[in-house]
Amino acid sequence: MKLNQLSDNPGAHKTSKRVGRGIGSGKGKTAARGGKGQTARSGVSLLGFEGGQMPLYRRLPKRGFYQPFAKRYSIVNLGRLQQAIEAGKLDAAKPVDAAALQAAGIIKSARDGVRLLAKGEFKAKITLEVAGASKTAIAAVEKAGGKVIVAQAKSEAEAGKAGASAGA
Repeated sequence: MKLNQLSDNPGAHKTSKRVGRGIGSGKGKTAARGGKGQTARSGVSLLGFEGGQMPLYRRLPKRGFYQPFAKRYSIVNLGRLQQAIEAGKLDAAKPVDAAALQAAGIIKSARDGVRLLAKGEFKAKITLEVAGASKTAIAAVEKAGGKVIVAQAKSEAEAGKAGASAGA
């Protein structure tokens, strides 16, 4: 095979229609764009316009609400922690926090904190410092002889202090 023998598959390349080459060609004058106006110009598209029919984005109902200030937690399951301890990525003797979990490769980033969930089996005696934990996860860790320290959010701690000083 040589360079001059290379060719496309039959039907792979379609020649474009030549428009605007005189009225006699059948595609002259307005070049099949109709009259004047927005759609006759280049670089304009009427997104969402369906020829006067009610557009899809208006036919569908509005649902839900996006909470811009919601906390986004990194979720860690007990089964995943147990795997990391068995693999030697986590040291059960030291307290485990978000930085240790990140260093072990269990989470990519801590985001707004780490939330502990109870999926999987857990047998290690370990101290965990997390932003949140489910009741079953705390019970499972304590059953194995460990301890879960749930860090109280700053706003809750300040509200507690303010309430205590106001009551005094």
